[in-house]
Amino acid sequence: MKRGVDLYQLECHLFYLINHHYDRKRWNSFFHFYTHAGGARFTIGVTLCVLLSSLLYAHQLGLQMAAALAASHLPVALMKKCYPRKRPYLVLSETKVSDNPLSDHSFPSGHTTAIFSIVTPVVIQLPLLGALLLPVAFLVGVSRIFLGLHYPSDVLVGVILGTLAGIVSVLLI
Repeated sequence: MKRGVDLYQLECHLFYLINHHYDRKRWNSFFHFYTHAGGARFTIGVTLCVLLSSLLYAHQLGLQMAAALAASHLPVALMKKCYPRKRPYLVLSETKVSDNPLSDHSFPSGHTTAIFSIVTPVVIQLPLLGALLLPVAFLVGVSRIFLGLHYPSDVLVGVILGTLAGIVSVLLI
């Protein structure tokens, strides 16, 4: 049991290490910008643009991205219901958070899952472009911690779910 407490303390320490910079205006603007790259409007919009492309290769990539995004949504929704973890700002008193924080459950990070689900097929099919997009995906994950909305493990599981959904979509389509 002590090991679990130690892991939670480590996670809280890592969370605070990232979140305590919230008051710095430049960082705040930077991460508010990047967090939206994992949101529904952005991920669905980018996927539709690629899917509707007239290039056959891009169309297949768009199908892979769409399948991965759709497939990744179900486990996130189920896990949020089965593991109703409160968001860090509701549990950790020194969390810095915006005026209108999210109120649903924290685990796993849906934004992180979504961005990794659409970036992973790009990384596999177009490695040079993927190399440019992968840092953006990681910034989305870090932004979720920075903004006080997720624990590091929420983001890590989002990375894993999104990546797996992306890999499976490439293998099947």
